[in-house]
Amino acid sequence: QVQLVESGGGLVQPGGSLRLSCAASGNILNIYGMGWYRQALGKQRELVAAITSGGSTNYADSAKGRFTISRDNAKNTVYLQMNSLKPEDTAVYYCNADGSDYGFRPFHSWGQGTQVTVSS
Repeated sequence: QVQLVESGGGLVQPGGSLRLSCAASGNILNIYGMGWYRQALGKQRELVAAITSGGSTNYADSAKGRFTISRDNAKNTVYLQMNSLKPEDTAVYYCNADGSDYGFRPFHSWGQGTQVTVSS
């Protein structure tokens, strides 16, 4: 079993910054991809940014130029640095990880979510 624990959400004013962290633990042999998704009230969950174990990144258009995803493979941790935040960035942010465990079984795990609210 693999657990993902997010931290770093909160309330921030427009134009401000936040840094989200997500640490994976448990029965982990390899983590291939990690990513951040978000779900605003009344909307579907959407990809914000993703990163492979080799460091290749992918961003939603809304995140390009403002958000930066990074990871520490040794710590099984992924980060999301969010700058120039806008009210429309308000959502619950979820961490995701895909990998394999010591039994060579694939896993696809989600964190519990962390609230980000951008408001004056």
